[in-house]
Amino acid sequence: MRLFLYQLRGELKKLFSRRRTYIGYVVFLLFEAVLLLVFQLEHSKEEMAELLTENGLAFGDYYSSLTVTYWVMGFSMFMLGSIYFALVAGDIVAKESEDGNLRLVLVRPVSRLRVLLLKYVAVIIFTVTFVIFVGITGYIMSVIALGFEGGLFVWNYEMKVFAAYPDWGEGAGRLVMAALLIGVSMCTLSTIAFAFSCLKIKPAAATILALSVLFVDFVLLRFPFMQSYRDLFVTHRMSNWVYVLENNLSWAKIGESYAFLGGLNVTLFVAGWMAFQLRDFKT
Repeated sequence: MRLFLYQLRGELKKLFSRRRTYIGYVVFLLFEAVLLLVFQLEHSKEEMAELLTENGLAFGDYYSSLTVTYWVMGFSMFMLGSIYFALVAGDIVAKESEDGNLRLVLVRPVSRLRVLLLKYVAVIIFTVTFVIFVGITGYIMSVIALGFEGGLFVWNYEMKVFAAYPDWGEGAGRLVMAALLIGVSMCTLSTIAFAFSCLKIKPAAATILALSVLFVDFVLLRFPFMQSYRDLFVTHRMSNWVYVLENNLSWAKIGESYAFLGGLNVTLFVAGWMAFQLRDFKT
């Protein structure tokens, strides 16, 4: 175990030594700054006030740093964050294969499964910590712009979730749980990209294929006649993190979705490993 952690540290060092790993961090910081400027516009405040008033909530109590952080994470991580997760996960194996580094690594007495497992764990750590980074920086910027106090207002029409938490502590606790579940959800996209990265393809191809799978799934789910099958769609299951923000929290419903995603992740990793096992790095 100690040796595994030592090797994992080396893998993380390689991951974070690449410049492309930091593209997502920079883009999200800029995005959060722009979004906070938008929330300061009078038109944005008027629309938010109308939404809150229609639901019997006071604008001054819920137009807060917690609410803005929820909007930053909930409505940007899927479409924008998925690009950077796919980029990093699709690159981690395919890039080293393309550069010839894997041929040197596999000369040593180490199994291919161990090599892949180290890289996969590094990708998962990157995915979860990236989501946490976005949540923390988004909240800090929101506090600077709107202040520390205020409750949490949650509204998601597609998932039929509506909740309000006037107490800051309860709202912050729910938001932390939501951030952790978003990170777990996005691990599925990273796993898809990782599985493609194990094939004999270019890093860019692995990234594009992973995003294609995600967006095709997302578009198909938008068709009305597919709604009765929505529980079979990956993007719907990934969106179930929002259920942790419901007033009446149902762990059974959340557990079902993440058991589905967990099984899918294991299947994809095994498929990528089998493809990697069959590859010839000697020629």
